[in-house]
Amino acid sequence: MADILSLKESVVVYLDRSGGLQKLAEECRQFNDPQQIKAVYRFCISVNPSDMIEVDPVLGDCVLHDPLRATALFQSVCFLAIKTLSLVEQIHTESQVNVILKLTHLPPFPEYSLDLCGFPRGYGPMRPVSMEGLVIAMTRVTKYTQGALFLCINDDCPCSTGFHHIRVHAPGATESATVRNNFSCMICNSQLKEDVKFRVLGDKQLVELIHVKALDLLNAHQPSSLRYQSVTLFLRDELCNSMRIGRLYRVLGIPAHVHQWPNITWSVEANNVQPWEPDHPHKVSARFQELLKTTASSPWRFPAIVAHSFGSDMAPPGLYNTLKLGLLLSLVQTRAGAKDTFHNLDLLVVTTDTLILDRLMAYSLSLASRGVRHQVTGEMFASLSRDEHGAGTANIHAGSALLATGGICMLGDLGCYKKDRLDSIQSVLESRTVSVFIPGKKYGEDADQQLSFPVQCSFWALADSSQRSGRADCTVLGTAEMGPIPIQLADAFGLVIQCRDMVREQTLLAQTVHTLQQAVQPGKPLYPSRWEFSSQDYQELVAHAQSLQVELSPGAEKMIRGYYMASRRVRTQSQGVKISVASIKLLSYVFYSKDLSG
Repeated sequence: MADILSLKESVVVYLDRSGGLQKLAEECRQFNDPQQIKAVYRFCISVNPSDMIEVDPVLGDCVLHDPLRATALFQSVCFLAIKTLSLVEQIHTESQVNVILKLTHLPPFPEYSLDLCGFPRGYGPMRPVSMEGLVIAMTRVTKYTQGALFLCINDDCPCSTGFHHIRVHAPGATESATVRNNFSCMICNSQLKEDVKFRVLGDKQLVELIHVKALDLLNAHQPSSLRYQSVTLFLRDELCNSMRIGRLYRVLGIPAHVHQWPNITWSVEANNVQPWEPDHPHKVSARFQELLKTTASSPWRFPAIVAHSFGSDMAPPGLYNTLKLGLLLSLVQTRAGAKDTFHNLDLLVVTTDTLILDRLMAYSLSLASRGVRHQVTGEMFASLSRDEHGAGTANIHAGSALLATGGICMLGDLGCYKKDRLDSIQSVLESRTVSVFIPGKKYGEDADQQLSFPVQCSFWALADSSQRSGRADCTVLGTAEMGPIPIQLADAFGLVIQCRDMVREQTLLAQTVHTLQQAVQPGKPLYPSRWEFSSQDYQELVAHAQSLQVELSPGAEKMIRGYYMASRRVRTQSQGVKISVASIKLLSYVFYSKDLSG
């Protein structure tokens, strides 16, 4: 008993020092309406484990290792404070106070970290852990029972009135654990009956979280036998809609076993959610630094040499330099901006040699902070399924484009897609959003619903110009060589590169010699040069360039403005030539290329 009193005194000291008592008094004001009588009053208390341990190490250990007991201590102290200070007149019993402890962080030790790749799961105690992962699916927000009041059916029992039997949701508990019809009175053992008018509902959302390494399986790498299993998170009340599909998060939560006979599901009750990004190297290799000093006399020499040597394992240096520079520009430009904005550069490559350029783009994809190679048979944007955790609502699964949030989504050869899918791609490129229609009858809702998700990635695609489009030659520049790709779809891409070489035979010979030498002498440098850069060098250069704050010079702005005015005059004189807005926007990216070195 003395230990419990000592812990409660420590709770009072911590709440006083952290401002928790003041916040408790402010939250009580909104409940002090005599017209609104509730059975359960919910209070969220922010807890800093480091400060808690300084106040009382035993209490801090209780918060970190026995959260249910710690919650009961805070509940008792908050009830005494409310009654002593007369903050809420409608609160009569301690069970009416529902306290939620929100942890700010956890100690940075392995014992408090949960690796989503680690197995087995679920054998440890129910205590808070930290985990990082990628959101791959989520449900709509539904309702759950926060708390319910039960009355004894025996009129002579004191529990037949008042607020004695109150059940609130606990981590890992199902709806039937909070509300059902077989509870017994703790005094007379008679059956309890719920007073439905006092039921308190809250918001609930389910999220599927998976280890970020799972994205390696979606990249252009070789197929792997590894498989990753997702974890189901339960977001409740203020945490609902705090996570977005395709984003990375650090989650503090309590693992729990959810019993749904005959199955037992291992899940996590989220306690705190924070956006998270893994650390990427921002240094520049010594080779690139030396190249920068050597080419300092011209802003164009550095990116020219960087593009010339890029992807030398896929194509000989000097071939497809324009494409290589475009790929590097897209890698650098694909990044998040201020105030939740996003910068991207979509790329469409038109060629007659799709095999080699597909390999070159796949190699470039591996340099992105996040790269997803879409399979034609897979889902590109989003798909629906029924939730398997009892809610019965729609579960929205991320497609390749949403999984590539913040990175590159490689579509491959557009000639492999049907017309309806090409129309969807064009719509997303123009609006940068994808809409998901949810039929209400199928997923237990009264009305249909349509949700929109932002698409924040750059798209790379190929088009085979050797396939005839079936249309006659057009006066619009380049459209006769676009193959089967519609003109409107090509205009939706920010950058269209036509890889055609005037000396086709020489190009074919150089590529053939390059491929044969790689097969005969694997691992041997084919083109010894002073400027040789590894894939890691390019990856570090791209990460460094993305972190730079680049501004256009006055000369560049003047050139872009002059080009735009000239294009307007051309359009006025000829109805056949059209300059899209994406083309004007592209000019800004081109002038950024000279700043790859910082």
